[in-house]
Amino acid sequence: MLDELVQAIIASDPGGAENHTRAALAAGIAPRRIISEGLIAGMDVVGRRFRDGEMFVPQVLMSARAMHRALNLVKPLVTAGEAVSAGKVIIGTVKGDLHDIGKNLVAMLLEGAGFEVVNLGVDISPETFVAAARREGAELVAMSALLTTTMLQMRQVVRALEEAGLRQRVRVIVGGAPVTTEFANEIGADGYGLDAAEAVELSRSLVAANRIDVR
Repeated sequence: MLDELVQAIIASDPGGAENHTRAALAAGIAPRRIISEGLIAGMDVVGRRFRDGEMFVPQVLMSARAMHRALNLVKPLVTAGEAVSAGKVIIGTVKGDLHDIGKNLVAMLLEGAGFEVVNLGVDISPETFVAAARREGAELVAMSALLTTTMLQMRQVVRALEEAGLRQRVRVIVGGAPVTTEFANEIGADGYGLDAAEAVELSRSLVAANRIDVR
């Protein structure tokens, strides 16, 4: 039954995802299993296919819509004790930059991978990133920029996190057309995501490693 839900997510079928989720709940399958073995499993495949050029942005957006339709049914049924997040992420486009398509795609795939995502939007100042990271208890800050002039703001965000005393517990990833691995290293970020799927994989590994370090 969960296999059908996975396939509905991959097929970008919101109605099918909702129907299969209702059927799974009626069959007594635990909400947490539906999320992990149905929704997250389906979005993992979507992310890999997008990375490999087998799916395109409109399909990914529809798959994300299907995932959210199903998630809305099961999320209220997950008890506080059962809820296990892959991590809490603050994401935004840096100050002076108004581009958000790529950033929103990353946010959707992160949600599909089980992360709690706080999407700040566009034109976000370093102070706002820091305030959100502190307020939400974020484990990861993800920044996007599409302009060479605004990507320099990423350095300011990293510095602001350091000055606020948050850098040790908050990992930082960056992405966007002009951004490179070399630039990420130069500004002190923890990693660079070439595309949305890579950003999700990087986020998983960084949060997992950071949780081990904090213990």
